[in-house]
Amino acid sequence: MSNIMSNLSLEEIKAILFQLPEQELVTLVTDLEERLQTTAMMHLAETGFQEWEDEEEDIYNAEA
Repeated sequence: MSNIMSNLSLEEIKAILFQLPEQELVTLVTDLEERLQTTAMMHLAETGFQEWEDEEEDIYNAEA
């Protein structure tokens, strides 16, 4: 985050955003939704690979 953004409160950021034209707000919301969905899917995917980190379940490195 840039220095400018780190010095602004959430309310100040909202005030700036609400000055944007409606179409730009729609675009911003769409972009935010996409980023949040991607982040949520990444967190969900991490849980699917936790068993690979378990040394007792390490069948992929077992010597034959």
